[in-house]
Amino acid sequence: MFTKLLLTLTLLATFLSATTQQQLKKGKKIYQIMCDQKAIPEILYDTEEELLYQIKAKKYCNHLNEKKLHLVTHYLIHQHKLQKSQKINVPTDAKCPVCGMFTAKYPKWASSLKTDTGKVYYFDGVKDLMKYYFDPKRFHHKKEGYQEILVSDYYTFKPIIAQKAWYVIGSNIYGPMGNELIPFETQADAKAFLNDHSGKKIISFDKITESLVYSLDH
Repeated sequence: MFTKLLLTLTLLATFLSATTQQQLKKGKKIYQIMCDQKAIPEILYDTEEELLYQIKAKKYCNHLNEKKLHLVTHYLIHQHKLQKSQKINVPTDAKCPVCGMFTAKYPKWASSLKTDTGKVYYFDGVKDLMKYYFDPKRFHHKKEGYQEILVSDYYTFKPIIAQKAWYVIGSNIYGPMGNELIPFETQADAKAFLNDHSGKKIISFDKITESLVYSLDH
């Protein structure tokens, strides 16, 4: 009896999982073909209902019926959860050593620097990260070698090696500390963002200078 029940539950779970995957695939396809993929990622929302309302109100998907809109929002929520699970894991009590703000409050902008001693510092934006990188003594820390520097891709939250990222400066998008160096994993994404948000320039990590970083404060 127990074996039959277990088998039934296993088959049901498998069926539900397969159904969910099919729905996500449909939602993805509809989103890619029928929706504004530039505008939707900029929507701020807390629930799936809020996301659905804004997509409908701003007509970000072309004349979709209610069923297809729900498939789209279900897919977007699923992707958002995946992205959040891949983000830089910032401790809730971690403060940016440059400005003193709690970094965990700003996961989209989080960056981190791991020293040779294994100590990890967390920052609420690339601008503060680079201030620390150029002159840690100014913020009451001794100069150390670095094992790893990570920044968050603006579109996906994905942690990327800072030295391999592309940065947009001078855009109309602001971080917790104002004007920012906004990071992207690919140069193509950086170009798309620059065009969409009135950016002035795309630069690589090795082109970032201390004077450029401080100029963003003005």
